[in-house]
Amino acid sequence: MCGIIGIVGQSDVAAALYDGLTVLQHRGQDAAGIATVDGSRVRLHKGNGLVSDVFQPGPMQMLTGRVGIGHCRYPTAGSAGSDEAQPFYVNSPYGIALAHNGNLINMDALRREVFEQDRRHINTESDSEVLLNVFAHELREQGALTPRAAIAAVAGVHRRCKGGYAIVGLVLGLGLVAFRDPHGIRPLVLGKRETPSGVEYAVASESVALDILGFARVRDVAPGEAVVITSRGELHAEVCAPPALHTPCIFEYVYFARPDSMMDDVSVHKARMRMGVKLGEKILRLRPDHDIDTVIPIPDTSRDAALEIASLLGVKYREGFIKNRYIGRTFIMPGQGQRVKSVRRKLNPIPLEFKGRVVLLVDDSIVRGTTSQQIIQMARDAGARKVYLASAAPPVRFPNVYGIDMPAASELVAHGRSEQEIQELLGCDWLIYQDLADLEEAVSGPKHKLSNFDSSCFNGEYVTGVEPGYLESLQQARNDESKLKRRAS
Repeated sequence: MCGIIGIVGQSDVAAALYDGLTVLQHRGQDAAGIATVDGSRVRLHKGNGLVSDVFQPGPMQMLTGRVGIGHCRYPTAGSAGSDEAQPFYVNSPYGIALAHNGNLINMDALRREVFEQDRRHINTESDSEVLLNVFAHELREQGALTPRAAIAAVAGVHRRCKGGYAIVGLVLGLGLVAFRDPHGIRPLVLGKRETPSGVEYAVASESVALDILGFARVRDVAPGEAVVITSRGELHAEVCAPPALHTPCIFEYVYFARPDSMMDDVSVHKARMRMGVKLGEKILRLRPDHDIDTVIPIPDTSRDAALEIASLLGVKYREGFIKNRYIGRTFIMPGQGQRVKSVRRKLNPIPLEFKGRVVLLVDDSIVRGTTSQQIIQMARDAGARKVYLASAAPPVRFPNVYGIDMPAASELVAHGRSEQEIQELLGCDWLIYQDLADLEEAVSGPKHKLSNFDSSCFNGEYVTGVEPGYLESLQQARNDESKLKRRAS
C-alpha cells in the first residue's frame, strides 16, 4: 500500500506536495519522493525513509514548478530497503514521471512484452516501472501530445495491465495524468480550489490530503477513468476502460485509510462505527448474558468500532494501551523477530484498566496473529481476569494480490484453521470475528452507495481472476524466509 498525490497549481507546488504526503504517511513509511515540472525539466528527489527524513531544505528548494506528484511507499515482497523509491522517470517520449499505488498481477508477462515488443528496458523489480513503460509506449504510439492522446494511452494501459492500481503521472509539455484501475480497487480522489490567481486541482489517495491543503473534494476518480489536467489548468476526464464491476478494496476501510477520509463517497469513520454496531449485535446474539466489564481498543484503527460495541453492550469503554507513535505498522514488517520486538515497543498497558476485570479487546483485524498473542498476554500480565478478543473484520485467510503486502498464506493465522483453533493459538478466553456480510453492509451503509467489494483476503475471490500458479509464486516471494534471504543478499 502506498500514498500518492498530484497537484496542478498557480505557483510552486512542492511544499503542498510535502504537506500532503505527511498526512498520507500512514500508507507507507519505507520511502518517499516528489517530482515537479519546471519549464522543460523534470526535477526529482526521492529516497528511503519518512517524508520528513527524505525532504530537507536543500532538496525542497530544488523542486520548483507548478505541476508535481508525490509518493510515499511501504515495501512489497522483496523490496524493503531497495532503491525502488518513487516516482520513476523515463525520458521517452517527452519525459514522464509516474507514481503508483497498487500491484499488477500480470507483471512477469508484461515485463517480457515490454522488452520484446515495446523494446524498452526495465531496471528494477518494481511493477510500477513496468506500468510506467507501458504508459510511455502507448503514449508514443499516439503521435501528437494532446489530452486526447494521453487518455488513449491510459486506455492502452487498461487493456494490457491487470490488477489494482491508482496512478499519478507528469508528462512534459502536457501536465498531470491520473487514472484508476477498471475495478476501482485502489482509491483516488479529485479536489479543486479557487485562488486569486486561478483554479488549482489535486488528486490523492485519500481525501484527507485534499482537506489539509484547502482543496474541496469534487469526487472520486471513477474506475477506469483517465483524468488529464494540463499545465494551464484545463481538466479533461473520460472513462476509457470497458465496463467492469466496481469493487473497491474493503481492507482500506478496515485498516489502511485514515478515519477522517472519504473514499468512494463513504466516510471511513462512519463505516468503522457501523462495523462496531454489527459486531456488538453479534456478541449480544451469541452471549446475551455476557460478563464483559470493559471494552478496550487496540489503538488506533479499532477505536470507532470499540466505542460502538461498548455503547451497545452497555459497558465501560476504556483506553487500556498507550501507543508509541514512532513505531510503524507491524504486520508489514519484514521479519518475525522485528515484528515481535516492535509490538512490545509499540504498546504498553495501563494496569488499572485490567486488574480483576473481564476485558473485551477490539482490533480492526487479525493477520499473522503475532501482535494479538502478545497483546493478550500483556492484558493477562496487567491483571485481567479474562481476556476476550473481537475482530472488526472476518478471518484473513488469503493473501491480498492488489497492493497490500499481506504475508504468505501459510503465515496467516486463520489460514487452514477453525475459529476455535485460532482462539487456542492466540490464547484468549473467547475470540469473535465479524461476519463478511456484516462487514460489507457496514461499509456500504444505509444508502448502499457501494454494493460490491474486493474482499479477497477474506473469501479468496479475486475480482480480476488469477493465473494458475500465481498464488504459489506469491507464497514463495512473501514468506519470511524468502524476504530475509533477499535482504541478506
